[in-house]
Amino acid sequence: MANTAVAAGASTRPNYGSMSRDRTWALRWSYFFLVLFAIFFLMPPIYMLITSLKTSAEISAAKNPWFIGNPTLQNYIDLLSQNQFLVFFRNSAIVSICVVILTMLISVIAAFALARMKFWGSATLATGVFLTYLIPETLLFIPLFKMFAWVNEVFGVQLMNHWWTMIILYPTLTVPFATWIMIGYFASIPKELDEAALIDGATWMQTLTKIFIPVALPGIIAATIFTFTVAWAQFLYPLAFTTSTSELVLPVGIITTLIKGDVFNWGQIMTGALLGAAPPLIIYAFLMDYYIAGLTAGATKG
Repeated sequence: MANTAVAAGASTRPNYGSMSRDRTWALRWSYFFLVLFAIFFLMPPIYMLITSLKTSAEISAAKNPWFIGNPTLQNYIDLLSQNQFLVFFRNSAIVSICVVILTMLISVIAAFALARMKFWGSATLATGVFLTYLIPETLLFIPLFKMFAWVNEVFGVQLMNHWWTMIILYPTLTVPFATWIMIGYFASIPKELDEAALIDGATWMQTLTKIFIPVALPGIIAATIFTFTVAWAQFLYPLAFTTSTSELVLPVGIITTLIKGDVFNWGQIMTGALLGAAPPLIIYAFLMDYYIAGLTAGATKG
């Protein structure tokens, strides 16, 4: 009987050696696919960097696209010495900052009302806000273009061909998703906080500014990063609504000025693309944790 009990105990004991081997193989496969993922997504920026360090003659030779014969910074010097590029960069920076401020003012207040001030149709309205974001910009810009043309025809207000027009247009893309992110984050905050504030005599606006905004800061930062990225990288709207060189933003300006007919200045195009990608990259590098936290809350609440 004793031997039987010992055998039964041995049979039910977990096999730690097998579990350790499974864990080791799982880690190996994880690292393997992580390396593949990194190679796949890092190849384009690495190729851009390599091309930006080549002369036009070396790029045209096309002997080995991954090898640099005579590295040079001339593309960077030429591009940064052009007043046009600095104008594009300035226009993009002003538009992006203004769009971020406008979007956050609208989305934070709207999300707070939809998430905490429960009223008839609030849930349906919140879903409608997100569904608005799903409409592609390739469909939105056509009616927007007609609306702007109508305003010019009826009221004589020229909204076309101005960089500040993008401040009006971009929120159609940024407000719905930023509002959806904030709805999820506000919904994850305990109800006792706003109930206690209202009992103490605070107004809804005081509850928002003094309680919810400090608590929901990661979600606000996530929405801000998303908004800045969309505004900075937007291509279709400025391509359709601006034509003058002085009114272009960076993505469109690089393409329209560095591609002339069938001649592509690949060195400066890659240089401009790398310099244009720097601001969002720096922001993501420092605020990535807040961005993930905000998106996670927005995906699981609301």
